[in-house]
Amino acid sequence: MGTPSDRTPLAERVEELLSAGGPLPIVEAGDPVLRRPAEPFDGQLAPPLLARFVEALRLTMHAAPGVGLAAPQVGVGLRIAVIEDPARVPQEVRVARGRVPQPFRVLVDPSYEPVGDVRAAFFEGCLSVPGWQAVVARHARVRLRARDERGLEVDEVFSGWPARIVQHETDHLDGVLYLDRAETRSLASSRAMARWWGQATPERAAGELGFGLPGAGV
Repeated sequence: MGTPSDRTPLAERVEELLSAGGPLPIVEAGDPVLRRPAEPFDGQLAPPLLARFVEALRLTMHAAPGVGLAAPQVGVGLRIAVIEDPARVPQEVRVARGRVPQPFRVLVDPSYEPVGDVRAAFFEGCLSVPGWQAVVARHARVRLRARDERGLEVDEVFSGWPARIVQHETDHLDGVLYLDRAETRSLASSRAMARWWGQATPERAAGELGFGLPGAGV
């Protein structure tokens, strides 16, 4: 049996969340909502409520701050996510990670598939796992299929850091956290990251912490 909040219609739960105003509370690892596959969107939120919810997700993402946020991260089990990345990072990081600015996008019922066999590994974090980062090897290019908030089809290939964001947020909608895909020996606190592992790429961390990277033969 679910809890009473589990059985509350999603529209009522969203209205309740929005009633407080401001950024929404972000749920953290250990909350069951992050481990359940989210419901496909099928009009559970009327267009005006969907628009308000999307704007609240955007506000919350900016306030965190982050470059993506999925509805389950605010306790709403719907297959909706938002992404946006101004990519305000040093040029060395931008080049090494393929991190380029991404405009604000709403992803409804997204799914992805790899394009090619190349994988890239970098430190990655999550707003629902605050204070920690770990190296995750992900597909370097993916094809994203989704709809936007107006119901228009999205079919686009992403590469570099935008591909990582797409994979990370879509995984949230499947009940998957980045830690499930991470090299566990790479796990580092924010303090350790600042002291030891601020490089654009994780090769040094792999050598000193003892974990493998794609193509490294480890």
